[in-house]
Amino acid sequence: MIKPSTVVLSIGLVVTSLSNSLPLLGQGFTNEDPVIVSITEEGRERSQLQPLGRALLDSIGPRLAGTPAYAAAADWLVSKYEQWGITVRKEPVGTWTGWEQGLTHVDLIAPRQRTLEAIPMAYSPGTNGPVEGRVVTIPANLTEESAGQWLAGLDGAFVLAMPVEPTCRADQELEANAREETVARIDSVREAGRAAWGDRLEALGSRNPWRALARVADHGAAGIVMSWWSGGWGVTKIFDAPTPDIPSFSLSCEDYGLLYRLAENGSGPRLRVNMSAELTGEVPHHNVIAEIRGSELPDEYVLLSAHLDSWHAASGATDNGTGTLTMLEAMRLLKSSGAAPRRTILAGHWAAEEVGLIGSRAFSEDHPEVLDGLQATFNQDNGTWKIEKIEGQGFLYAGERIARWIAQVPRDIAGGIELEFPGTQYSRGSDHISFTCAGAPGFRLQSPYDEYRQYTWHTERDTYDKIVFDDLRDNAVLAAILAYAAAQDPVRTPRDRSLLPIDERTGEPGAWPECQPALRSPPELE
Repeated sequence: MIKPSTVVLSIGLVVTSLSNSLPLLGQGFTNEDPVIVSITEEGRERSQLQPLGRALLDSIGPRLAGTPAYAAAADWLVSKYEQWGITVRKEPVGTWTGWEQGLTHVDLIAPRQRTLEAIPMAYSPGTNGPVEGRVVTIPANLTEESAGQWLAGLDGAFVLAMPVEPTCRADQELEANAREETVARIDSVREAGRAAWGDRLEALGSRNPWRALARVADHGAAGIVMSWWSGGWGVTKIFDAPTPDIPSFSLSCEDYGLLYRLAENGSGPRLRVNMSAELTGEVPHHNVIAEIRGSELPDEYVLLSAHLDSWHAASGATDNGTGTLTMLEAMRLLKSSGAAPRRTILAGHWAAEEVGLIGSRAFSEDHPEVLDGLQATFNQDNGTWKIEKIEGQGFLYAGERIARWIAQVPRDIAGGIELEFPGTQYSRGSDHISFTCAGAPGFRLQSPYDEYRQYTWHTERDTYDKIVFDDLRDNAVLAAILAYAAAQDPVRTPRDRSLLPIDERTGEPGAWPECQPALRSPPELE
Protein backbone atom coordinates (compact mmCIF):
# COMPACT_ATOMS: atom_id res chain seq x y z
CA MET A 1 0.00 0.00 0.00
CA ILE A 2 1.09 3.54 -0.62
CA LYS A 3 1.14 5.44 2.65
CA PRO A 4 -0.74 8.75 2.88
CA SER A 5 1.27 11.57 1.36
CA THR A 6 3.15 13.80 3.75
CA VAL A 7 3.97 17.40 2.82
CA VAL A 8 7.51 18.00 3.97
CA LEU A 9 8.17 21.33 2.28
CA SER A 10 5.74 24.22 2.03
CA ILE A 11 6.08 24.48 -1.73
CA GLY A 12 4.65 21.00 -2.19
CA LEU A 13 7.46 18.45 -1.98
CA VAL A 14 5.68 15.25 -1.08
CA VAL A 15 7.35 12.02 0.00
CA THR A 16 5.52 8.70 -0.24
CA SER A 17 6.83 5.27 0.78
CA LEU A 18 5.93 1.74 -0.20
CA SER A 19 5.65 -0.75 2.64
CA ASN A 20 5.56 -4.53 2.59
CA SER A 21 3.01 -4.58 5.39
CA LEU A 22 0.32 -2.66 3.51
CA PRO A 23 -1.72 -4.51 0.91
CA LEU A 24 -2.58 -1.99 -1.85
CA LEU A 25 0.31 -2.95 -4.13
CA GLY A 26 -1.89 -4.36 -6.89
CA GLN A 27 -4.48 -5.29 -4.23
CA GLY A 28 -2.15 -7.88 -2.71
CA PHE A 29 -0.23 -8.20 -5.98
CA THR A 30 -1.82 -10.93 -8.01
CA ASN A 31 -0.58 -9.52 -11.29
CA GLU A 32 -1.44 -12.07 -13.96
CA ASP A 33 -0.02 -10.18 -16.93
CA PRO A 34 2.01 -12.94 -18.61
CA VAL A 35 4.72 -10.45 -19.62
CA ILE A 36 5.29 -9.33 -16.04
CA VAL A 37 5.18 -12.92 -14.78
CA SER A 38 7.74 -13.92 -17.41
CA ILE A 39 10.02 -10.95 -16.65
CA THR A 40 10.00 -11.80 -12.96
CA GLU A 41 10.61 -15.53 -13.39
CA GLU A 42 13.33 -15.10 -16.01
CA GLY A 43 15.09 -12.36 -14.08
CA ARG A 44 15.12 -14.23 -10.80
CA GLU A 45 15.66 -17.80 -11.95
CA ARG A 46 17.87 -17.36 -15.03
CA SER A 47 19.65 -14.06 -14.48
CA GLN A 48 22.57 -13.42 -16.82
CA LEU A 49 24.03 -10.60 -14.74
CA GLN A 50 27.07 -12.41 -13.35
CA PRO A 51 28.45 -13.69 -16.67
CA LEU A 52 27.64 -10.34 -18.27
CA GLY A 53 29.45 -8.57 -15.44
CA ARG A 54 32.53 -10.75 -15.77
CA ALA A 55 32.73 -10.04 -19.48
CA LEU A 56 32.27 -6.29 -19.16
CA LEU A 57 34.14 -5.57 -15.93
CA ASP A 58 36.81 -8.26 -15.68
CA SER A 59 37.63 -8.89 -19.35
CA ILE A 60 37.08 -5.44 -20.86
CA GLY A 61 37.60 -3.43 -17.69
CA PRO A 62 37.45 0.36 -17.26
CA ARG A 63 35.92 2.30 -20.13
CA LEU A 64 37.39 5.79 -20.13
CA ALA A 65 36.17 8.00 -22.98
CA GLY A 66 38.60 7.89 -25.88
CA THR A 67 40.21 4.56 -24.96
CA PRO A 68 40.24 1.26 -26.86
CA ALA A 69 38.40 -0.31 -23.91
CA TYR A 70 35.43 2.01 -24.36
CA ALA A 71 35.24 1.10 -28.05
CA ALA A 72 35.48 -2.59 -27.14
CA ALA A 73 32.67 -2.25 -24.60
CA ALA A 74 30.41 -0.57 -27.15
CA ASP A 75 31.07 -3.35 -29.65
CA TRP A 76 30.42 -5.96 -26.94
CA LEU A 77 27.04 -4.41 -26.14
CA VAL A 78 26.10 -4.47 -29.80
CA SER A 79 27.05 -8.13 -30.05
CA LYS A 80 24.96 -9.07 -26.99
CA TYR A 81 21.88 -7.29 -28.26
CA GLU A 82 22.27 -8.86 -31.69
CA GLN A 83 22.67 -12.27 -30.07
CA TRP A 84 19.32 -11.77 -28.31
CA GLY A 85 17.56 -10.53 -31.44
CA ILE A 86 17.17 -6.95 -30.19
CA THR A 87 17.57 -4.11 -32.68
CA VAL A 88 20.68 -2.10 -31.83
CA ARG A 89 22.86 0.62 -33.33
CA LYS A 90 25.92 2.67 -32.53
CA GLU A 91 25.38 6.40 -32.91
CA PRO A 92 28.34 8.77 -33.32
CA VAL A 93 28.69 11.39 -30.62
CA GLY A 94 31.77 13.22 -31.84
CA THR A 95 35.44 12.83 -30.98
CA TRP A 96 37.39 12.76 -27.75
CA THR A 97 41.00 12.65 -26.62
CA GLY A 98 42.46 9.25 -27.49
CA TRP A 99 44.46 7.61 -24.72
CA GLU A 100 46.02 4.20 -24.25
CA GLN A 101 47.08 3.16 -20.75
CA GLY A 102 49.71 0.51 -20.13
CA LEU A 103 51.47 -0.59 -16.95
CA THR A 104 52.61 1.75 -14.20
CA HIS A 105 55.31 1.10 -11.62
CA VAL A 106 56.37 3.67 -9.02
CA ASP A 107 59.10 2.90 -6.49
CA LEU A 108 60.55 4.86 -3.62
CA ILE A 109 64.31 4.29 -3.98
CA ALA A 110 65.64 6.64 -1.26
CA PRO A 111 65.97 6.99 1.68
CA ARG A 112 64.62 3.42 1.64
CA GLN A 113 63.04 1.13 -0.92
CA ARG A 114 59.31 0.57 -1.26
CA THR A 115 56.93 -0.05 -4.15
CA LEU A 116 54.10 2.51 -4.02
CA GLU A 117 50.44 2.18 -4.95
CA ALA A 118 50.17 4.38 -8.04
CA ILE A 119 47.72 4.95 -10.89
CA PRO A 120 48.25 7.34 -13.82
CA MET A 121 45.92 10.30 -14.10
CA ALA A 122 43.64 10.10 -17.13
CA TYR A 123 45.08 11.43 -20.40
CA SER A 124 48.57 11.75 -18.92
CA PRO A 125 51.57 11.06 -21.13
CA GLY A 126 53.92 8.28 -20.09
CA THR A 127 57.56 8.40 -19.05
CA ASN A 128 59.05 6.60 -22.10
CA GLY A 129 60.89 4.20 -19.84
CA PRO A 130 62.09 4.43 -16.23
CA VAL A 131 62.74 7.94 -14.90
CA GLU A 132 64.36 8.76 -11.57
CA GLY A 133 64.10 12.03 -9.71
CA ARG A 134 63.87 13.75 -6.37
CA VAL A 135 60.54 14.56 -4.68
CA VAL A 136 59.70 18.15 -3.74
CA THR A 137 56.81 19.94 -2.09
CA ILE A 138 55.64 23.44 -2.86
CA PRO A 139 57.37 25.67 -0.27
CA ALA A 140 55.24 26.94 2.60
CA ASN A 141 56.52 30.49 2.18
CA LEU A 142 56.04 30.67 -1.60
CA THR A 143 54.87 34.02 -2.93
CA GLU A 144 54.11 35.29 -6.41
CA GLU A 145 57.51 37.01 -6.33
CA SER A 146 59.48 33.90 -5.28
CA ALA A 147 57.50 31.44 -7.43
CA GLY A 148 59.71 32.04 -10.46
CA GLN A 149 62.87 31.12 -8.59
CA TRP A 150 61.30 27.96 -7.18
CA LEU A 151 59.99 26.91 -10.60
CA ALA A 152 63.44 27.44 -12.12
CA GLY A 153 64.85 24.78 -9.80
CA LEU A 154 62.40 22.00 -10.67
CA ASP A 155 64.40 20.29 -13.41
CA GLY A 156 63.98 16.53 -13.04
CA ALA A 157 61.84 16.71 -9.87
CA PHE A 158 58.55 15.02 -9.02
CA VAL A 159 56.27 17.67 -7.53
CA LEU A 160 53.78 16.83 -4.76
CA ALA A 161 50.68 18.61 -5.96
CA MET A 162 48.13 18.32 -3.13
CA PRO A 163 47.93 18.84 0.63
CA VAL A 164 48.77 15.95 2.93
CA GLU A 165 46.15 14.33 5.15
CA PRO A 166 46.89 14.19 8.90
CA THR A 167 45.40 10.67 8.94
CA CYS A 168 44.00 8.28 6.36
CA ARG A 169 41.58 6.66 8.81
CA ALA A 170 37.92 6.86 7.80
CA ASP A 171 36.09 9.68 9.58
CA GLN A 172 33.34 7.42 10.91
CA GLU A 173 35.92 5.23 12.65
CA LEU A 174 37.58 8.22 14.27
CA GLU A 175 34.21 9.47 15.45
CA ALA A 176 33.33 6.05 16.84
CA ASN A 177 36.62 5.33 18.62
CA ALA A 178 38.65 8.49 19.20
CA ARG A 179 38.22 11.13 21.88
CA GLU A 180 36.12 14.11 20.88
CA GLU A 181 39.08 16.41 21.35
CA THR A 182 41.16 14.15 19.08
CA VAL A 183 38.58 14.34 16.33
CA ALA A 184 38.36 18.11 16.74
CA ARG A 185 42.15 18.45 16.60
CA ILE A 186 42.45 16.34 13.44
CA ASP A 187 39.65 18.31 11.79
CA SER A 188 41.41 21.54 12.69
CA VAL A 189 44.76 20.33 11.37
CA ARG A 190 43.15 19.14 8.14
CA GLU A 191 41.29 22.41 7.58
CA ALA A 192 44.36 24.50 8.28
CA GLY A 193 46.55 22.33 6.07
CA ARG A 194 44.18 22.61 3.11
CA ALA A 195 43.90 26.38 3.52
CA ALA A 196 47.69 26.75 3.71
CA TRP A 197 48.13 24.57 0.62
CA GLY A 198 45.65 26.73 -1.23
CA ASP A 199 47.84 29.73 -0.45
CA ARG A 200 50.85 27.90 -1.94
CA LEU A 201 48.94 27.10 -5.11
CA GLU A 202 47.66 30.65 -5.36
CA ALA A 203 51.27 31.81 -5.53
CA LEU A 204 51.49 29.70 -8.69
CA GLY A 205 48.43 31.38 -10.14
CA SER A 206 45.34 29.49 -8.91
CA ARG A 207 44.04 27.67 -5.85
CA ASN A 208 42.87 24.95 -8.23
CA PRO A 209 45.76 22.45 -8.55
CA TRP A 210 44.70 21.44 -12.07
CA ARG A 211 45.34 25.04 -13.14
CA ALA A 212 48.25 26.02 -10.94
CA LEU A 213 50.33 22.96 -11.75
CA ALA A 214 50.25 23.47 -15.47
CA ARG A 215 53.11 25.92 -14.81
CA VAL A 216 55.20 23.12 -13.34
CA ALA A 217 55.28 21.36 -16.71
CA ASP A 218 56.94 24.38 -18.31
CA HIS A 219 59.97 24.24 -15.99
CA GLY A 220 61.42 20.78 -16.53
CA ALA A 221 59.68 18.83 -13.75
CA ALA A 222 59.77 15.06 -14.25
CA GLY A 223 56.18 14.59 -13.16
CA ILE A 224 53.27 15.58 -10.94
CA VAL A 225 52.20 13.47 -7.94
CA MET A 226 48.57 13.75 -6.81
CA SER A 227 46.37 12.21 -4.12
CA TRP A 228 42.70 13.13 -3.65
CA TRP A 229 41.64 11.10 -0.63
CA SER A 230 38.06 9.78 -0.59
CA GLY A 231 37.71 9.66 3.18
CA GLY A 232 37.93 5.86 3.34
CA TRP A 233 40.70 3.37 4.03
CA GLY A 234 43.15 3.16 1.11
CA VAL A 235 40.87 4.85 -1.42
CA THR A 236 41.49 7.89 -3.60
CA LYS A 237 39.54 9.70 -6.30
CA ILE A 238 41.36 9.62 -9.63
CA PHE A 239 40.47 11.94 -12.48
CA ASP A 240 42.30 13.63 -15.37
CA ALA A 241 45.84 14.96 -15.49
CA PRO A 242 46.44 18.68 -14.89
CA THR A 243 48.63 18.89 -18.01
CA PRO A 244 49.22 16.79 -21.14
CA ASP A 245 52.90 17.77 -21.16
CA ILE A 246 54.47 15.73 -18.33
CA PRO A 247 53.46 12.50 -16.56
CA SER A 248 50.98 12.75 -13.70
CA PHE A 249 50.00 9.94 -11.36
CA SER A 250 48.02 9.44 -8.17
CA LEU A 251 49.29 7.77 -5.00
CA SER A 252 47.26 6.28 -2.18
CA CYS A 253 46.66 8.56 0.77
CA GLU A 254 49.12 6.53 2.83
CA ASP A 255 51.94 6.52 0.27
CA TYR A 256 51.47 10.18 -0.56
CA GLY A 257 51.73 11.03 3.13
CA LEU A 258 54.97 9.06 3.35
CA LEU A 259 56.55 11.03 0.49
CA TYR A 260 55.31 14.32 1.88
CA ARG A 261 56.75 13.71 5.34
CA LEU A 262 60.07 12.57 3.92
CA ALA A 263 60.32 15.67 1.76
CA GLU A 264 59.29 18.04 4.54
CA ASN A 265 61.76 16.41 6.93
CA GLY A 266 64.65 16.87 4.51
CA SER A 267 65.11 13.10 4.07
CA GLY A 268 65.76 13.38 0.34
CA PRO A 269 63.07 11.07 -1.11
CA ARG A 270 63.66 9.85 -4.66
CA LEU A 271 61.37 7.96 -7.03
CA ARG A 272 61.82 5.65 -9.96
CA VAL A 273 58.76 5.88 -12.24
CA ASN A 274 58.00 3.71 -15.25
CA MET A 275 54.61 4.66 -16.66
CA SER A 276 53.32 3.45 -19.99
CA ALA A 277 50.65 5.76 -21.42
CA GLU A 278 50.12 7.44 -24.77
CA LEU A 279 47.93 10.23 -26.10
CA THR A 280 46.71 9.15 -29.54
CA GLY A 281 44.95 12.26 -30.88
CA GLU A 282 41.23 12.60 -31.40
CA VAL A 283 39.18 9.41 -31.76
CA PRO A 284 35.47 8.91 -32.49
CA HIS A 285 33.13 7.66 -29.80
CA HIS A 286 29.58 6.39 -29.84
CA ASN A 287 26.40 5.82 -27.88
CA VAL A 288 24.84 2.37 -28.06
CA ILE A 289 21.06 2.45 -28.54
CA ALA A 290 18.92 -0.70 -28.29
CA GLU A 291 15.26 -0.70 -29.31
CA ILE A 292 12.10 -2.75 -28.90
CA ARG A 293 9.70 -1.11 -31.33
CA GLY A 294 6.26 -0.08 -30.10
CA SER A 295 3.30 -1.97 -31.55
CA GLU A 296 0.70 0.84 -31.34
CA LEU A 297 2.52 4.07 -30.49
CA PRO A 298 5.99 3.61 -31.98
CA ASP A 299 6.66 7.37 -31.89
CA GLU A 300 6.24 7.51 -28.13
CA TYR A 301 9.13 6.27 -26.01
CA VAL A 302 10.23 4.81 -22.72
CA LEU A 303 13.97 5.14 -22.19
CA LEU A 304 16.18 2.98 -19.97
CA SER A 305 19.29 5.06 -19.33
CA ALA A 306 22.82 4.38 -18.04
CA HIS A 307 26.27 5.60 -19.02
CA LEU A 308 28.73 3.06 -20.38
CA ASP A 309 31.94 4.99 -19.81
CA SER A 310 33.87 5.07 -16.54
CA TRP A 311 37.03 6.40 -15.03
CA HIS A 312 40.06 4.20 -15.43
CA ALA A 313 41.42 3.49 -11.95
CA ALA A 314 39.70 0.12 -11.45
CA SER A 315 36.93 -1.66 -13.39
CA GLY A 316 34.15 0.92 -13.39
CA ALA A 317 31.94 -1.64 -11.64
CA THR A 318 29.57 0.52 -9.60
CA ASP A 319 30.01 3.63 -11.74
CA ASN A 320 28.47 2.67 -13.92
CA GLY A 321 28.85 -1.00 -14.74
CA THR A 322 25.89 -1.75 -12.49
CA GLY A 323 23.65 0.70 -14.34
CA THR A 324 24.83 -0.65 -17.68
CA LEU A 325 24.16 -4.23 -16.63
CA THR A 326 20.78 -3.35 -15.14
CA MET A 327 19.51 -1.85 -18.39
CA LEU A 328 21.13 -4.54 -20.55
CA GLU A 329 19.51 -7.30 -18.52
CA ALA A 330 16.19 -5.43 -18.39
CA MET A 331 16.09 -5.35 -22.19
CA ARG A 332 16.91 -9.07 -22.31
CA LEU A 333 14.05 -9.77 -19.91
CA LEU A 334 11.64 -7.72 -22.00
CA LYS A 335 12.69 -9.53 -25.17
CA SER A 336 12.55 -12.99 -23.62
CA SER A 337 9.08 -12.29 -22.20
CA GLY A 338 7.66 -11.83 -25.68
CA ALA A 339 6.57 -8.30 -24.81
CA ALA A 340 4.97 -6.29 -27.61
CA PRO A 341 4.82 -2.91 -25.86
CA ARG A 342 2.47 -0.22 -27.09
CA ARG A 343 5.25 2.36 -26.98
CA THR A 344 8.83 1.95 -28.15
CA ILE A 345 11.27 0.98 -25.39
CA LEU A 346 14.85 2.20 -25.83
CA ALA A 347 18.00 1.50 -23.86
CA GLY A 348 20.57 4.28 -24.03
CA HIS A 349 24.15 3.35 -23.09
CA TRP A 350 25.80 6.75 -23.06
CA ALA A 351 29.32 7.74 -24.01
CA ALA A 352 31.44 10.23 -22.07
CA GLU A 353 29.12 10.93 -19.16
CA GLU A 354 32.12 11.35 -16.89
CA VAL A 355 33.51 14.24 -18.93
CA GLY A 356 30.29 16.22 -19.30
CA LEU A 357 27.16 14.11 -19.99
CA ILE A 358 28.23 14.21 -23.62
CA GLY A 359 26.51 11.08 -24.90
CA SER A 360 23.07 11.78 -23.45
CA ARG A 361 23.23 15.45 -24.41
CA ALA A 362 24.16 14.50 -27.96
CA PHE A 363 21.27 12.03 -28.14
CA SER A 364 18.82 14.67 -26.91
CA GLU A 365 20.08 17.13 -29.52
CA ASP A 366 20.04 14.56 -32.32
CA HIS A 367 16.61 13.09 -31.50
CA PRO A 368 14.02 15.81 -30.84
CA GLU A 369 11.38 13.27 -31.80
CA VAL A 370 12.31 11.16 -28.77
CA LEU A 371 12.16 14.20 -26.47
CA ASP A 372 8.73 15.08 -27.89
CA GLY A 373 7.41 11.54 -27.49
CA LEU A 374 9.08 10.62 -24.21
CA GLN A 375 6.80 8.93 -21.71
CA ALA A 376 9.53 8.34 -19.12
CA THR A 377 13.27 7.99 -18.67
CA PHE A 378 14.60 5.70 -15.94
CA ASN A 379 18.25 6.45 -15.21
CA GLN A 380 20.51 4.39 -12.92
CA ASP A 381 23.95 5.69 -12.02
CA ASN A 382 25.10 5.01 -8.49
CA GLY A 383 26.45 1.73 -7.46
CA THR A 384 25.11 -1.43 -5.95
CA TRP A 385 22.43 -2.34 -3.38
CA LYS A 386 18.67 -2.35 -3.88
CA ILE A 387 16.90 0.61 -5.43
CA GLU A 388 15.66 2.62 -2.45
CA LYS A 389 14.13 5.72 -4.03
CA ILE A 390 12.52 6.96 -7.22
CA GLU A 391 12.61 10.73 -7.50
CA GLY A 392 9.93 12.74 -9.27
CA GLN A 393 12.46 15.39 -10.38
CA GLY A 394 9.94 18.19 -9.97
CA PHE A 395 7.27 16.94 -12.40
CA LEU A 396 4.08 17.95 -10.66
CA TYR A 397 1.83 15.02 -11.58
CA ALA A 398 4.39 12.33 -12.33
CA GLY A 399 3.82 10.67 -8.97
CA GLU A 400 0.45 9.27 -10.00
CA ARG A 401 1.98 7.61 -13.06
CA ILE A 402 4.99 6.17 -11.19
CA ALA A 403 2.71 4.84 -8.45
CA ARG A 404 0.58 3.07 -11.07
CA TRP A 405 3.65 1.54 -12.70
CA ILE A 406 5.34 0.40 -9.52
CA ALA A 407 2.09 -1.16 -8.29
CA GLN A 408 2.70 -3.81 -10.96
CA VAL A 409 6.06 -4.80 -9.47
CA PRO A 410 6.27 -7.79 -7.08
CA ARG A 411 5.95 -6.60 -3.51
CA ASP A 412 9.25 -8.02 -2.31
CA ILE A 413 11.02 -5.91 -4.96
CA ALA A 414 8.91 -2.75 -4.66
CA GLY A 415 8.52 -2.88 -0.89
CA GLY A 416 10.53 -0.21 0.90
CA ILE A 417 11.12 1.94 -2.18
CA GLU A 418 10.52 5.58 -1.37
CA LEU A 419 8.71 7.63 -3.98
CA GLU A 420 9.45 11.34 -3.86
CA PHE A 421 6.72 13.49 -5.40
CA PRO A 422 7.03 15.88 -7.05
CA GLY A 423 10.59 16.09 -5.78
CA THR A 424 13.31 18.49 -6.76
CA GLN A 425 16.02 18.55 -9.41
CA TYR A 426 18.62 16.16 -7.99
CA SER A 427 22.10 15.34 -9.27
CA ARG A 428 22.79 17.60 -12.19
CA GLY A 429 25.81 15.41 -12.89
CA SER A 430 23.93 12.42 -14.27
CA ASP A 431 22.27 11.64 -17.58
CA HIS A 432 18.62 12.09 -16.61
CA ILE A 433 19.28 15.83 -16.58
CA SER A 434 19.83 15.78 -20.37
CA PHE A 435 16.10 15.04 -20.68
CA THR A 436 14.53 16.83 -17.71
CA CYS A 437 16.20 20.09 -18.75
CA ALA A 438 14.04 19.96 -21.88
CA GLY A 439 10.90 19.22 -19.87
CA ALA A 440 10.87 15.52 -20.77
CA PRO A 441 10.08 13.20 -17.84
CA GLY A 442 13.27 11.74 -16.40
CA PHE A 443 13.54 9.83 -13.13
CA ARG A 444 16.45 8.38 -11.14
CA LEU A 445 16.43 4.84 -9.78
CA GLN A 446 18.45 5.58 -6.67
CA SER A 447 20.55 3.18 -4.62
CA PRO A 448 22.16 4.09 -1.26
CA TYR A 449 24.83 6.75 -1.68
CA ASP A 450 27.12 7.10 1.33
CA GLU A 451 29.30 4.00 0.98
CA TYR A 452 29.36 4.38 -2.79
CA ARG A 453 30.65 7.95 -2.56
CA GLN A 454 33.27 7.06 0.02
CA TYR A 455 34.62 3.82 -1.37
CA THR A 456 33.89 3.11 -5.04
CA TRP A 457 32.86 6.32 -6.83
CA HIS A 458 35.77 7.15 -9.16
CA THR A 459 38.26 5.14 -7.10
CA GLU A 460 40.73 2.29 -7.51
CA ARG A 461 38.37 0.00 -5.52
CA ASP A 462 35.49 0.08 -8.00
CA THR A 463 35.71 -3.58 -8.96
CA TYR A 464 33.45 -6.54 -9.78
CA ASP A 465 33.57 -7.97 -6.25
CA LYS A 466 31.78 -4.89 -4.87
CA ILE A 467 28.57 -5.72 -6.75
CA VAL A 468 25.71 -7.32 -4.76
CA PHE A 469 24.15 -9.44 -7.47
CA ASP A 470 21.05 -10.42 -5.47
CA ASP A 471 20.06 -6.76 -5.43
CA LEU A 472 21.19 -6.11 -9.00
CA ARG A 473 18.96 -8.96 -10.17
CA ASP A 474 15.91 -7.35 -8.57
CA ASN A 475 16.90 -3.92 -9.90
CA ALA A 476 16.91 -5.30 -13.44
CA VAL A 477 13.45 -6.85 -12.91
CA LEU A 478 12.23 -3.53 -11.50
CA ALA A 479 13.59 -1.57 -14.47
CA ALA A 480 12.06 -3.98 -16.98
CA ILE A 481 8.61 -3.91 -15.35
CA LEU A 482 8.62 -0.13 -14.95
CA ALA A 483 9.55 0.26 -18.62
CA TYR A 484 6.83 -2.16 -19.71
CA ALA A 485 4.18 -0.60 -17.45
CA ALA A 486 5.05 2.90 -18.68
CA ALA A 487 4.94 1.68 -22.28
CA GLN A 488 1.48 0.15 -21.76
CA ASP A 489 -0.05 3.05 -19.83
CA PRO A 490 -3.07 4.52 -21.65
CA VAL A 491 -2.19 7.98 -20.31
CA ARG A 492 0.82 10.13 -21.25
CA THR A 493 2.98 11.32 -18.37
CA PRO A 494 2.10 14.97 -17.67
CA ARG A 495 4.95 17.47 -18.05
CA ASP A 496 3.64 20.14 -15.68
CA ARG A 497 6.48 21.54 -13.57
CA SER A 498 6.27 22.19 -9.86
CA LEU A 499 7.89 24.97 -7.93
CA LEU A 500 11.23 23.64 -6.73
CA PRO A 501 12.31 23.88 -3.08
CA ILE A 502 13.62 27.17 -1.77
CA ASP A 503 17.24 27.89 -2.58
CA GLU A 504 18.79 28.86 0.76
CA ARG A 505 21.23 31.20 -0.95
CA THR A 506 18.58 33.27 -2.74
CA GLY A 507 15.42 32.68 -0.72
CA GLU A 508 13.64 31.91 -4.00
CA PRO A 509 12.40 28.61 -5.46
CA GLY A 510 15.15 26.65 -7.17
CA ALA A 511 15.58 27.06 -10.91
CA TRP A 512 14.98 24.31 -13.41
CA PRO A 513 18.21 23.46 -15.23
CA GLU A 514 18.92 24.80 -18.66
CA CYS A 515 20.03 22.34 -21.33
CA GLN A 516 23.73 22.53 -22.15
CA PRO A 517 25.14 21.74 -25.59
CA ALA A 518 26.99 18.47 -26.04
CA LEU A 519 30.75 18.87 -26.27
CA ARG A 520 31.38 17.19 -29.60
CA SER A 521 35.19 17.40 -29.45
CA PRO A 522 37.75 17.85 -26.66
CA PRO A 523 38.15 21.53 -25.81
CA GLU A 524 41.94 21.37 -25.66
CA LEU A 525 42.06 20.20 -29.28
CA GLU A 526 39.50 22.58 -30.76
